[in-house]
Amino acid sequence: MATLHVLSHSPFTDSRLSSCLRVLGSQDAILLCGDATYALREETAAAEALSAKTDSLKLFVLDEDATARNIALPDWAHGVDYAGFVALSVQYNKVNTWL
Repeated sequence: MATLHVLSHSPFTDSRLSSCLRVLGSQDAILLCGDATYALREETAAAEALSAKTDSLKLFVLDEDATARNIALPDWAHGVDYAGFVALSVQYNKVNTWL
């Protein structure tokens, strides 16, 4: 069952991102929103952990949140707007929000 994992907390304050990466299935995807977009800051452990999985990781980022935080998306990440967020929520069998 394909799951969309939604992360909104900074990867520098807890271990949600690393926990998510450990349980991520081959059909799953991650959507970064809010402070979770800081995971894409260059030369951080979080960005390295994500980029190490680019061959199999489907990573989406809420454009508005990345723009608000001045985070540039790498080529392997896909920006989405709120309509795209809703479309992803419908596309995947399950949505897991990491609260």
